[in-house]
Amino acid sequence: MSDIRRDSQAGPTDTHKPRNHGWLRVIAVYKAAKTIGLILVAIAAFHLERSQNFDHLVHWLEQLSLSDSNGLRWRLVEKLQSMGPSKFVAIGLVALAYAAIFATEGIGLWLQKYWAEWFTVVATGSLVPLEIYEAVHRFSGFKLAALIANIAIVAYLVRVALQSRQSRSAG
Repeated sequence: MSDIRRDSQAGPTDTHKPRNHGWLRVIAVYKAAKTIGLILVAIAAFHLERSQNFDHLVHWLEQLSLSDSNGLRWRLVEKLQSMGPSKFVAIGLVALAYAAIFATEGIGLWLQKYWAEWFTVVATGSLVPLEIYEAVHRFSGFKLAALIANIAIVAYLVRVALQSRQSRSAG
């Protein structure tokens, strides 16, 4: 009889409900897009590490017939030549490291893992000061949009993670 009474007193808080946060999936897709972009950057960087590929790119940029009123193409050529092909290995490795972080965040968020919420908060939040600096000193609409998106992601994930913690401790 006590089992029946216990079962009838069990409420919805006693059952484990899976969390359904659609925005976690949106953020996961955003992280996946960043991962793919960084992998492409890494592939290009490793490709440019070879001297003949690097020289070919610089030659192609120099020969391009564009009306370049602000000299952007020439600044790019100068920047590439000052870096040289050997620096592209480091660029590729850094891009792959960031891609691994973004992939970990994205997969964890897609699977709605609690640890991924805090991992993304820390990883994304740690870059916000740098993004603010960049947005202030070298303003562009893209940088501002990325900054706003990342602040929104951090705020949302803190809220979701804290709600998850409360529901776990109540259970």
